[in-house]
Amino acid sequence: MLGAGQIGTSVLKAAPHGHEVIVRTHAQLDIVDARAVGQTLADVKADWVVNAAAYTAVDRAEDEPAAARAINDTAVATLAHAVARGKTRFLHLSTDFVFDGKAGQPYRPTDATHPLSVYGVTKRDGERHVLEGGRGIVMRTSWVYASVGQNFVLTMLKLMKERNQLNVVCDQIGTPTWAMSAAAAVWALIGLAPEGGIYHWADLGVASWYDFAVAIQEEALARGLVTRAAGIEPIPSAAYAARATRPSFSVLDISSTRALLRVPAMHWRESLRRMLDELRAA
Repeated sequence: MLGAGQIGTSVLKAAPHGHEVIVRTHAQLDIVDARAVGQTLADVKADWVVNAAAYTAVDRAEDEPAAARAINDTAVATLAHAVARGKTRFLHLSTDFVFDGKAGQPYRPTDATHPLSVYGVTKRDGERHVLEGGRGIVMRTSWVYASVGQNFVLTMLKLMKERNQLNVVCDQIGTPTWAMSAAAAVWALIGLAPEGGIYHWADLGVASWYDFAVAIQEEALARGLVTRAAGIEPIPSAAYAARATRPSFSVLDISSTRALLRVPAMHWRESLRRMLDELRAA
């Protein structure tokens, strides 16, 4: 497995009994280096390569497009070409940001992409390399968070402790997804080993970032993770100075993947409760 971020850490944590997971972080393997990638695959002899490595700083990518493309596109091409030479299967994690948010209904895996940001464009281009050989799997997910790393939930908890008032965007709609939920779907795909293609996975339900923030505070207060309530004010995207344009509606249609995998899916709020319980117990 490549990457030790939120999903990578969760995939390792959720590994079924009898499966060996070998992790390579950026410090251990430069996935742009074709020779190093090829040598690693030859040494490890993995049945699957799961790529959870990504440049995910959405706003910074607008100012660092070359860095974003190196990780999200060029490195994925290197991996896909290396894997294609053998029998190893390739599973690549992608994002709802490949869509423009104008559909007004949940996006199916077969829907046309139209990313609005450098991050979204480079992730979309990376997907194409995975799909070229016909055997690679792209698993798109959305609004990922975990009890470790950098994510919206941990940022909100920090700000709720520091500030009396928070302004949170209310006109971007998606589905918060716990990294452990995404990890369960990764393992289910590996176990089933379906044909190559695009699969969508997220928790159930929808929310705005404002809805999500309100829920985070309510659940955190109930668990003593924050001791007082901050005011949370809904604001439009136009009032939030972000470098990158985000899709206004990026809910993923996961029905076909659910029918295939039959992985238990939870509403995003139940997943949030479990993540916060994990955080409290840490």
